[in-house]
Amino acid sequence: MRRTTFYTVILVLLAMVRGASASPQDAILSKAGKAYTAGAYAEAADLYRKVADGGFESPELFYNLGNAYFKQNDFTHAILWYERAKRLDPGNEDINFNLNVANTKIADKIEPLPELFYKRWYNSMVRLMAVDTWAMMGTGMFIAALLGLVLYTASRVLFLRKVGFWSALLLFFFTFITLLMAWSGYTFSQSARDAVLVTPTLTVKSSPDEKSTDLFVLHEGTKVRLVDQISDWYEIRIANGSVGWLPKSSLEII
Repeated sequence: MRRTTFYTVILVLLAMVRGASASPQDAILSKAGKAYTAGAYAEAADLYRKVADGGFESPELFYNLGNAYFKQNDFTHAILWYERAKRLDPGNEDINFNLNVANTKIADKIEPLPELFYKRWYNSMVRLMAVDTWAMMGTGMFIAALLGLVLYTASRVLFLRKVGFWSALLLFFFTFITLLMAWSGYTFSQSARDAVLVTPTLTVKSSPDEKSTDLFVLHEGTKVRLVDQISDWYEIRIANGSVGWLPKSSLEII
């Protein structure tokens, strides 16, 4: 694992800086960070989980929770929380590194279907940064482009007018690119529903019925895409393209 305590230190320091005005949530995070650094990983996981169950979301919190489970050799829940951290901060190297390590600890090693090179390149660009980061960059570039237009229209110096015009043109182009990345990332996060299998071993069925045909076997920790839902069953697709049905109770949505 890499930088297992880095985000723990961040959360502890934030709680300390808030001082007397700290909320109960800050106190729990501080206590969880101290438990983690002391090696009390089960206690740390319980405390971090309490904050997460309260509705608080951050990549740092989810990453720390994943680390706490990893230290207990609970790789299934480590993967679940690393995936949730990655959803909020897809370009974070530490999250991706620890997630990859955790995935080597589970039984299923599923080879994904190959992507067309341009789709792979575009998706890697979208996942390079979080949606909010792309959006803030786009907003900043748009404001800078407007300032370039002001320089172009207000200046009487030919050189400055040229600088204003071309810089505004270039910045508007990059504004379009960054906002496209933000929109693509947001659309993907809203449309794609993934889950992690939390049942030790389960047979995937051909239809939402226990008596239907057995297709293949999956083990806990495996990530699946949710395609459809009927009653208490999910139609799932795994990385190699295989599809089938699993009971809702066997999965936790990322």
